[in-house]
Amino acid sequence: MMAMSCKDGKGGAGLDNGKYVRYTPEQVEALERLYHECPKPSSLRRQQLIRECPILSNIDPKQIKVWFQNRRCREKQRKEASSLQAVNRKLNAMNKLLMEENDRLQKHVSQLVYENGYYRQHTQDKGLTSKDTSCESVVTSGQQNRLVPQHPPRDASPAGLLSIAEETLTEFLSKAIGTAVEWVQMPGMKSGPDSIGIVAISHGCTGVAARACGLVGFEPTRVAEILEDRPSWCRECRAVDVLNVLPTANGGTIELLYMQLYAPTTLAPARDFWLLRYTSVMEDGSLVVCGRSLNNTQNGPSVPHVPNFVRAEILPSGYLIRPCEGGGSIIHIVDHMDLEPRNVPEVLLPLYESSTMLAQKTTMAALRHLRQIAQEVSQPNVSYWGRRPAALRALSLKLNRGFNEALNGFADQGWSLIGNDGTDDITVLVNASSDKLMALNLAYANGFPAVNSGVLCAKASMLLQNVPPAVLLRFLREHRSEWADDNIDSYSAMAAKVGPYSLPGARIGNFTNQVVLSLAHTIEHEELLEVIKLEGFAHYTEDTIMPREIFLLQLCSGTDENAVGTSAELIFAPIDASFADEAPVLPSGFRIIPLGSAKETSSPNRTLDLASALDVGPAGNKSSTDHLTGNGTTRSVMTIAFQFAFESHLQDNVAAMARQYVRSIVASVQRVALALSPNVGSHSGLRSQFANLEASTLARWILQSYRHATITCFSGSDLLKSNVEGSDVLKSLWHHSDAILCCSLKSVPVFTFANQAGLDMLETSLVALQDIALEKILDDNGRKALCSEFPLTIEQGFACFEGGICSSSMGRPVSYERAVAWKVLNEEETAHCICFMFVNWSFI
Repeated sequence: MMAMSCKDGKGGAGLDNGKYVRYTPEQVEALERLYHECPKPSSLRRQQLIRECPILSNIDPKQIKVWFQNRRCREKQRKEASSLQAVNRKLNAMNKLLMEENDRLQKHVSQLVYENGYYRQHTQDKGLTSKDTSCESVVTSGQQNRLVPQHPPRDASPAGLLSIAEETLTEFLSKAIGTAVEWVQMPGMKSGPDSIGIVAISHGCTGVAARACGLVGFEPTRVAEILEDRPSWCRECRAVDVLNVLPTANGGTIELLYMQLYAPTTLAPARDFWLLRYTSVMEDGSLVVCGRSLNNTQNGPSVPHVPNFVRAEILPSGYLIRPCEGGGSIIHIVDHMDLEPRNVPEVLLPLYESSTMLAQKTTMAALRHLRQIAQEVSQPNVSYWGRRPAALRALSLKLNRGFNEALNGFADQGWSLIGNDGTDDITVLVNASSDKLMALNLAYANGFPAVNSGVLCAKASMLLQNVPPAVLLRFLREHRSEWADDNIDSYSAMAAKVGPYSLPGARIGNFTNQVVLSLAHTIEHEELLEVIKLEGFAHYTEDTIMPREIFLLQLCSGTDENAVGTSAELIFAPIDASFADEAPVLPSGFRIIPLGSAKETSSPNRTLDLASALDVGPAGNKSSTDHLTGNGTTRSVMTIAFQFAFESHLQDNVAAMARQYVRSIVASVQRVALALSPNVGSHSGLRSQFANLEASTLARWILQSYRHATITCFSGSDLLKSNVEGSDVLKSLWHHSDAILCCSLKSVPVFTFANQAGLDMLETSLVALQDIALEKILDDNGRKALCSEFPLTIEQGFACFEGGICSSSMGRPVSYERAVAWKVLNEEETAHCICFMFVNWSFI
């Protein structure tokens, strides 16, 4: 028997308040069955239950209502308790991690204090006594042995490889939990239980190094299994080949690996590594996966150099994975590399000498990948567009790898260089290999077999200054019409779908609308996968096979301006409307890599003549210096790569079209970058002051006109707090929670100013704001209201609109509670513009 307290206001079933109602097991079973079907049944559903279950006929409906209320309360308490237990376990593990980090730092401080005292005493002794060369040689050699360990000769035998592996393990642990490397906090990292972990970069060591500590929701063996599949989470990793596996006496394994990394830009060659990986279980149950490059120092086995690759070095690195109480693991990650910066143009040295860049691309990417998979496992029933997160993650990887393959143009994939047209600004590659064609020549439901004869890639790189990569990438994503050619988009879509297609001509019309359909995003929203729908294409009647709408699968990453050392990427590929997982893709797009700061000042934008016009960096080993955290002029390198399928008899024509198209994109990007640059020309500071003055004046006019209009039409009110004055007016208006936008007084009003909420609502930037017309964001009802109320607004100075639906520049629907419009007057009391305020807006 089960007792249930009944404290309904009027009591029930002849029972007084506060007494207990006892339910039989059969009654509880019937109630539980209904609860699982409907946790909150209506009154009619409860009455129906009483009729269907005779065993509940003697219970008052109000008592059943109370039972469901208590049942929901118990369920809520159970979930909250479970959530609190999970948070508590996470906080305990994080506390343990922080205590270990504190112990490591204390040891490092003690070591520094000891060395400081030793060197001070040694300096004093040298001042008091004559110079003893023998003592000096001993001290000097001791320092050299400590900083650059001397490895005894070894061979490729199992015993020799085990000796290298054990030494690698020792050096890795000294970096992961010891004091072998001086670590400093990663710039821009947030702390707290929701952070990705504790991330640090090296200071003053050879090469570049990064270290991270964090919590993951998998057991150590599963963590190692995920991370060992490096191409699945490291976007710049092309392949990892296991050439040999040797078991060890202690139950571990030694693997000989050959790894290749993509070149991130056309201005530098790709990197490869010949390394040893050692997996072992420690006495405390921790799992260690560590590795290092094999070179002449160890006298181990070697492999010949591969053409078009620069052999780089991985210094002792790896993962220390320890089981955590209550489930999950604590992981320490160390990445330490020498990327051979001597073989890259000097302008790209920061890319190969920045520990921050290594941390973002590799160390933090590993932690993010583990968190992403853990979330997918915890939410097995979540799907997007009928696809599991793992399938969408595979699509993202497919886009990225396709772009990297085209950008690098490896000969073993069938790519070959074709002649230029007299200038070297654009590189064109062609791929007619059977593997590539088999991936493209598929038949579609429309009945046209694809007869592509090859794939062509046109690529170029350009140097940008004073343009944040995230800002430029957002503009390219939000305003495709500023750089893309609709005819080329149509050609690319048709080349991927059907056989009989021709080069784009003047007959084809234009796309009039762009709709963004979100597919998925990562936990921290650092990467977005979306479908772009281009619609409203104008056709001639005979263009029966040309598409009336085009779909693009698009991958966007690096849009956070506050992330340090993050590359910004916009990669897209035309897809069929069926959106099949096995459908071929030809990715094209942009990659913008931050290069840090530079003291020199040159033209804001210039196209580089690829690597031929650049100086190669000086030879010799350098200590790692993070160029991405300095002051001065910010620089970045943008790489553009576009792919086109073609038939054999059209190769020359398509190559000429591709060159011209990429050149036009370069020109468009230069124009946009010039407009986005905050420091253009010698009078940039003066111009900025005038811009701020103009914006402050406009903000004051908006507030004064709003107050005057409401006094005239109503009782009067203030848009901001009454005590806001001076320069705080613009700041308060900019951070106002409602979207405030100013429109020009033209026959077709266009936006001229918006606060932050207005830019967020329109999903645009201040630079692109003037390209958006007011009527384009309104629906039919909104346009009708605008036509009827706009003259009244001009005449009376104020108007109110009912709530409705509008759309952003990206095509996303936006709802608002109401809208207010008023006429903005200048100092001469003449109309300057019309201001709109959308109250309580939100995306649908």
